[in-house]
Amino acid sequence: MSQPPSTSTPYTSYQGFPEPGISLPPAPPLPNLPEGAPPRTRIKICGLTREQDVEAAVAAGADAVGFVLYPQSPRYVTPERAAALAALLPPFVTPVLLFVNADAAAVAAATAHIPQAVLQFHGDETPEQCLAAADGGRRAFLRAARIPLGADAAAFDLVNYAARYFRAQAILLDAKVDGYGGSGQAFDWSLLPPSVSAHLVLSGGLTSANVGDGIFQLRPRCRSLAVDVSSGVEASHGIKDPDKIQRFVAAVRAADRQHADISHDLLDDLPVPGDDDRLQ
Repeated sequence: MSQPPSTSTPYTSYQGFPEPGISLPPAPPLPNLPEGAPPRTRIKICGLTREQDVEAAVAAGADAVGFVLYPQSPRYVTPERAAALAALLPPFVTPVLLFVNADAAAVAAATAHIPQAVLQFHGDETPEQCLAAADGGRRAFLRAARIPLGADAAAFDLVNYAARYFRAQAILLDAKVDGYGGSGQAFDWSLLPPSVSAHLVLSGGLTSANVGDGIFQLRPRCRSLAVDVSSGVEASHGIKDPDKIQRFVAAVRAADRQHADISHDLLDDLPVPGDDDRLQ
């Protein structure tokens, strides 16, 4: 039996990374959802510092919680403190450790306290540095893309960025601000490319009031979409508000349901092949 022609774009690599500007092979298609099943946007609550905030995130239905191991952040916790908070998590809720320009030895020392954690690199780390800090790729990691505010967002080459960091589990989109995130500012989502062959995590300035719009704008542009919130569910820096967490999660789930309803309505309106022939 003859094989269909390959649609992959050949590329050369160095140290496991594609050369800049060279596209990766297209991602395999994702499985179709069962009819009637809404898409599920994964949710991460980041910047947790207190036991009651971990419990509030879990109770609201968060899929992951983040601990900031960047000493300059107002949400900073030590690795030991992060481990104590992560010990409260039930099964299938993922702890995420956020680093900014930490060397591989520091990352290894911190992750020894929480071996099940996913890593998040939120600074200026190169692909090689991310891979080295992630134990040669044996540990899952996210790579933050810092998107400029205003019209400058259109100049950010997210397609090439995702290709350079193709070993990342997902690309996390955050606004480019002083202090490496957590400012509560959102970039212009509409200026992102129409198609990115990567799993994306939307972050930066999200609240219960705007997260639905973000989901609608970004979900069609990527392989899958998750959301990450910190300041949008806070009473003050590092102090979460359980009511805001509940409202945020509810807004995400409402957007998922609405997106599913719209998708099913569009499918219902499509003509069935052969219907016209049978009617003649």
